[in-house]
Amino acid sequence: MTAPTFLTVRQVAERHAVSVPTVWRWARERADFPKPQRLGPAATRWRLADLEAWEKRGAAS
Repeated sequence: MTAPTFLTVRQVAERHAVSVPTVWRWARERADFPKPQRLGPAATRWRLADLEAWEKRGAAS
């Protein structure tokens, strides 16, 4: 079994062609957007598999 891949907020923003503040707003305001994972006191990341599932549902449009 492989370890999950995590993306930074900047990588998520680039993936969806939006700004970093937009990603944080989505995380705060959109119930369907994947929630970030706290990996440490200064490390918040999104699980790639969660983002891919969200994209597949068509919610990224």
